Amino acid sequence: MGKEVHTNRAPMAIGPYSQAYQVGSFLFTSGQIPLTPAGEIINGNIIEQTHQAFNNLRAVLEGGGACLNDVVKVTVFITNLNEFTKINEVYASYFGDHRPALSCVEVSRFPKDVAIELEAIAFLSNNR
Repeated sequence: MGKEVHTNRAPMAIGPYSQAYQVGSFLFTSGQIPLTPAGEIINGNIIEQTHQAFNNLRAVLEGGGACLNDVVKVTVFITNLNEFTKINEVYASYFGDHRPALSCVEVSRFPKDVAIELEAIAFLSNNR
């Protein structure tokens, strides 16, 4: 049906899931939190945490043969909606003029008590 995607450039999946999964021309990433590939939590401010989550997201996308410009949908989960302006500034720095669809949801808590998680759907134009 599809294929699992794994890369050492992002934190490994710690449960019964993959970092991403490709089905046809679409790549679906699992949520990426501010955890380094070595397993260290970034406990800094929301800007630092968002950068690490985006670095992980980019690495997973690249592991599946995609890039940020291939992303068609992003979902941002955050613990404090008041931080959205700061997150949005970081988000814009990664996507530039590319404007994928975006949803933002406030949640009560994440594993390891981080403040953000990102997931994305990318379209692989060459069905790699």
